[in-house]
Amino acid sequence: MQFTTLQKDMMQAMKDHDKVKKDALSALVSATKKLAIDAGCREEIPDSMTDQAILKEIKTLKEQIDTCPDSRMELKEEYRARLAVFEAYAPKMLSAEEVESIIKEKFADVLASGNKGMVMKAVMAELKGKADGKVINEVVGKLTT
Repeated sequence: MQFTTLQKDMMQAMKDHDKVKKDALSALVSATKKLAIDAGCREEIPDSMTDQAILKEIKTLKEQIDTCPDSRMELKEEYRARLAVFEAYAPKMLSAEEVESIIKEKFADVLASGNKGMVMKAVMAELKGKADGKVINEVVGKLTT
């Protein structure tokens, strides 16, 4: 996801008076800018950094939804609406089958060791941001046993 696309969509949401979308995209723009400043690439923000910020915000929102008490339904609905906007901008994640084929192709030598920790270390470096960590863990667990 390009950072400029996020900014343009946020401006369009402002013009459309779509408060939920504007607030959600504003949070994504801020999170991406913070990551860029921390990494020292304030001017040219890479797409991977934007994707990383989106995935981090999605994870945070899911935790907020899970921990929000049922008595605060209006807050939960706000979180869910924001999550829907975030997920529309999230990068496509690899399926378990795709992860398994990548691991068998690229990491056959590490996989042969049978050491789950070593396999996870090698695989996570390659697939971070492309596949969900839980999916990767399940596939590696299945392949190392």
